[in-house]
Amino acid sequence: MTTPIEAVRLPDPYAYYAPLVAERPFAFDPAVGAWVASDAAAVRAVLTDDALRVRPAAEPVPAGIEGTPAGEVFGSLVRMTDGDLQRRLKAVVVDALGRVDTTHAAKLAAERTRACLTGARPPFEELMFGVPARVVAALCGLDDGSDAEAARLIGDFVQCIPASATPEQQQAAARAAGRLQELMGPGIERGGDGTGLLAELVRAARRASWSRTAPLLANAVGFLSQTYDATAGLIGNTLLALAREGRPQGPMDAFVREVVRHDAPIQNTRRFAAEVFRYGDAELKPGEQVLVLLAAANRDPAANPDPHAFRPGRPDPAVFTFSTAAHRCPGEELAVALAGGVVGELLAAGFDPAELPAEVAYRPLANARIPVL
Repeated sequence: MTTPIEAVRLPDPYAYYAPLVAERPFAFDPAVGAWVASDAAAVRAVLTDDALRVRPAAEPVPAGIEGTPAGEVFGSLVRMTDGDLQRRLKAVVVDALGRVDTTHAAKLAAERTRACLTGARPPFEELMFGVPARVVAALCGLDDGSDAEAARLIGDFVQCIPASATPEQQQAAARAAGRLQELMGPGIERGGDGTGLLAELVRAARRASWSRTAPLLANAVGFLSQTYDATAGLIGNTLLALAREGRPQGPMDAFVREVVRHDAPIQNTRRFAAEVFRYGDAELKPGEQVLVLLAAANRDPAANPDPHAFRPGRPDPAVFTFSTAAHRCPGEELAVALAGGVVGELLAAGFDPAELPAEVAYRPLANARIPVL
């Protein structure tokens, strides 16, 4: 029997999610050893309750990377921490990302896409993973050739994040984190001089009276890691949506935003009870966990009318893909711009999404829905 985690890789996970939303919106699933929140109300309740945290209380940093550069980065990422310090640092990160020129980012993505199109078939792996990471690296000031190195390194680093990471992957992540800190450290140490995302991060920290450098550097690495799987999935799923729906009649960014809701690149996340959490008749004890089906909530008819229809430009859609509350991802605008820049340039170069196979496989990941093109 398919589990909610395996559903991420199904050709149509939404047929699997729909009965959960309608009949079991918050229930324990012994197959995954966790409670599962699937409808919009349950997902919103889980994501907004302070009793639930992003990491187990007993293991804030995975044991396999504790004491390594990867552990140093992981332990300071705003997406992996909770509490007052997280909220203060998150405000700094949001401030910095809010000052990114997304039009410029989309232009950079288009330029790097154009440079990749040298053969008969688009190099989808590079376009989905490499180009977005290289653009964010360039926005951070790594535009002297080290952007390509940073893109390769972040691919190694993100392997330490899933609970399924092997010791070899954790060791590779530790080496990658150390080198990324070396690459990005000078941009933080320059103290906000000049332009670029790292300078904006330092200036945002000053405005917030934040003086600790190491967490800033960790979240500079976090800009790259947040870009990696999520934007790759968004680019791939946008191409598949174009093959299915045809070219957009309106702006590309509206089309991409509907992909974010309709076929979410990040399908689920987890929360861990640090205190007693109650929802309906359920009571979670400290240590229990919740699998939060973001993609299922996006398709909840109580949240979005006619949710299975693909409608770019929906008025005020409820979208959970980028989470909500304290852990809402601040990179949504940048992700949409990067995906739009890559896909728009592909179309401008003459690529026809109808050339993609009718059926594709998806990478064997627990929460990211990334097609193999």
